[in-house]
Amino acid sequence: MPPRPSPRSLNLGILAHVDAGKTTLTERLLHLAGVIDEPGSVDAGTTRTDSLALERRRGITIKAAVVGFPLGDAVVNVIDTPGHPDFIAEVERVLGVLDGAVLVLSAVEGVQPQTRILMRALQRLRVPTLLFVNKIDRAGADVDAVLDAIRSRLTPDVLPMGTAAGLGSRAATFAAYSPDDRAFRERETVALAEHDDVLLAAYVDGRDRTPEELRALAAAQTRAAELHPVFAGSAATGAGVPDLMEAIATFLPGAPPDTGGEPSGRVFKVERGDAGEKVAYVRLFSGTVEARQRLDLPDGRSGKVAGIEVFRDGRWVRADEAHAGQVARLLGLGAVRVGDGFGSSIRAEAHHFPPPTLEASLEACDPAQGPALRVALAQLADQDPLIAARSGEDGRPTVSLYGRVQQEVIASTLAEDHGIEVAFSEASVLHVERLRRAGTAVERFNTPTNPWGATIGLRLTPAAPGSGLVFDVGVPMRDLPLYLFKSVEHFTSVMSEHVAQALSCGLRGWEVTDCRVTLTEAGYRSGDGPPAQRGPLPTALDYRSLTPVVVRQALVRASTEVCEPVLHVSLEVPTDDAPQLLRLLGRWGSEVTGQTATADLTRIDARLVAARLHDLQHQLPDLTGGEGVLDARFDGYQPVRGEAPVRRG
Repeated sequence: MPPRPSPRSLNLGILAHVDAGKTTLTERLLHLAGVIDEPGSVDAGTTRTDSLALERRRGITIKAAVVGFPLGDAVVNVIDTPGHPDFIAEVERVLGVLDGAVLVLSAVEGVQPQTRILMRALQRLRVPTLLFVNKIDRAGADVDAVLDAIRSRLTPDVLPMGTAAGLGSRAATFAAYSPDDRAFRERETVALAEHDDVLLAAYVDGRDRTPEELRALAAAQTRAAELHPVFAGSAATGAGVPDLMEAIATFLPGAPPDTGGEPSGRVFKVERGDAGEKVAYVRLFSGTVEARQRLDLPDGRSGKVAGIEVFRDGRWVRADEAHAGQVARLLGLGAVRVGDGFGSSIRAEAHHFPPPTLEASLEACDPAQGPALRVALAQLADQDPLIAARSGEDGRPTVSLYGRVQQEVIASTLAEDHGIEVAFSEASVLHVERLRRAGTAVERFNTPTNPWGATIGLRLTPAAPGSGLVFDVGVPMRDLPLYLFKSVEHFTSVMSEHVAQALSCGLRGWEVTDCRVTLTEAGYRSGDGPPAQRGPLPTALDYRSLTPVVVRQALVRASTEVCEPVLHVSLEVPTDDAPQLLRLLGRWGSEVTGQTATADLTRIDARLVAARLHDLQHQLPDLTGGEGVLDARFDGYQPVRGEAPVRRG
């Protein structure tokens, strides 16, 4: 009997500013689909998606969570994403695997700072997006004001799909416009004509389209991320949610099952199972993954799939295979990391995130738990490699951070999941070092300064900003110790790791980046060569020990300069407050790169050193009466002015 065909999959992201109600909306969708008997409560800590203890306590989402429900002929995988800016890397990892999204806004607070950041990310990746104005039952709800703010601060390409009544009370309702409503059809036609010249010409000529034709055009433009239908309601009471659910089926695209071709996908989350094993959450873009199948991962890593789980009937269940379009949990991939892609799909390629700009060291409150802390941090780095857990020369572990809330999350996770209470040092800005010029060094075997049985010569050359570290082999293959390594590629990979480790601590303690390293000389002792070359054959330890010595010598000759992270900040402030913001940026030596003003709002674009971001975040509410909005994105590095800082530890 042929296998039963897989249903169409729709991978849906639910995104919002902190506390706009997206987790409550997820619970309501699950309840309406019949997956759960009663919606969980964020306040009571009974939601399906906020599974971390800190998530339940603070009422915020920290890690992406996956649940699913049936909707018509499709299975909707709902990915509940973080709303706090400290977890923007977690959000962007998820956006790359979505088919569509619902952006949730509060009918009281309206367009909030993180709302704008999320909308920009959705627009940049062209993710089809519906808007849901939540909390119409709360006092102060004003849907019309929120629609005006959406048009002026997010996008003018919106189409309100109904009207809300009884605002501010538990009896608040949402009524969808009828397709036969002539006033609505007029507004729908005007909105669609912004992106459809044929429809515009027909409209000007007085030729009307049928409601069915307009709905089909609206669905097409939504799927192309050109139009954003807007709904309103209350996730707490359920008002408007059935209309949103119907719109998800109508307007958002779902991936049709495609089991042919090479399997490809991307890992957007890694967690630990009850026995400590890795569990990889994967979005499949093409092909089929089967149990016991071997997958090739980046950087030469690989693993065999020991088990597969898919979300069905409200829970994760075992399956023999997972198909294109589905989200699955893969077991047995011990080498897997968050962000890994496999297969040839473009969407499976690794996503590059802005680097964290802060770092903080930590230590176990109980010194006896020091070794356990290092093991726990290594496991956390599997779940989020961007924290880059490492040990300083003083032996204290250090992690990279996007913000101080993320620091609290790490401390909470270590305490509750691993039983380790930790104390953090004050977070500091994470600098890098760049080469001032080229530098070379060589250490030859059987010489007084080289106790190891190998020869290594290296040339370090400055590379383009943002290029990272590149390692080249510039010697004949006969000079390489291939008896120790499987191939030239294997030797190159191992040496590249040794070089990267050596460059993780530059002349002032910071990582050296944007550097091309070339192996210029290589050799090793042998038992049958000339007298000057005789001796025991070197081991891998010789190369691992000698490489940092040669790197350091070349680094001293090249010299380095310390560079600090720079951010591109976009400020949206009341026009009356713009002059004092400009004066503040001027005092800090920031470069203002753009300024545009409307009647009541001014947008200021500037380049700001990361060390000043916390000060700006702290002063902005007071300077703008709480109306200022700040969006900051990494924009490279620049040399430090004045005395270069030395890395602590």
